[in-house]
Amino acid sequence: MHKLYKSYHPVTATPYQCTEDYMEFAPCEALKPYIRCFWGSRRAATRAENGAGEMDIVIPDTCMDIIFHVDFTHNHISSSFFGIDDRTFAVPYDGEKNIFFVFAVRFYPWGAALFAEESLRETKNAFFDADCHFSTVKREMERYLFDVSDICQLIPVAEKILLNRLNERHQNQTVFQTVARILEKRGNLSAAALGQEIFVSSRQLQRLFLEYIGVAPKSLASMVRYQYIWNELLQDKNFNKADAALRYGYTDQAHLCHDFKKYHSMNMEEARQYAVRGFTKI
Repeated sequence: MHKLYKSYHPVTATPYQCTEDYMEFAPCEALKPYIRCFWGSRRAATRAENGAGEMDIVIPDTCMDIIFHVDFTHNHISSSFFGIDDRTFAVPYDGEKNIFFVFAVRFYPWGAALFAEESLRETKNAFFDADCHFSTVKREMERYLFDVSDICQLIPVAEKILLNRLNERHQNQTVFQTVARILEKRGNLSAAALGQEIFVSSRQLQRLFLEYIGVAPKSLASMVRYQYIWNELLQDKNFNKADAALRYGYTDQAHLCHDFKKYHSMNMEEARQYAVRGFTKI
């Protein structure tokens, strides 16, 4: 897995976004196999008003997030854990005028369990107070959040806290081997084939995945395949749907397009246009 994660780069619906309100940062080398990125607002400030009234689209990126919201206006911190989502949903941008700061940790699907204190069962398409699964991380992080003036100052603190919580003995080798196989095949394999290759019954494999990842193997493989296709679509201006359908095991081009729209809520051309909508890099 330490090598395979480098071939998997799950992205959001707006992967080029880099603004005062949203920036991504790579973690240190020791955390890279488990954490996709840190993200949040650049510093504590009133949110920019030019996006008020718009909707942000959240797509299935196969990741899990712990998100801290620091409201300096009301002297309040809230923290949430979001499990893997297999659906697209819209988040309204309300133009909130409070002075606030956002900081988040985005885990790879196999990574969160190594920092969690509880099973990830029943976390799919759900969110919780971070106390429910990451009480120590929440407690340690909240000690520093009101003293932050810039996200770059907080990242080394978060890394130290997470490294102290990292429990590699908590990883399940069957789950890791199965996820590795899913990544090797770019999601293009069946649940039955997974069980045969890993020498574990489908029922046992499903139980382990729900415990350590929160979703079934088939569901994760399908989302991984979608993410690989989304990356290709973004990177290749001459993306060929028929060729992609063949590479990724779809019956035909129409099947590929239907599956993509199921996850993305828009067709491929609309998705590509939405991905570059007015985002300016800092």
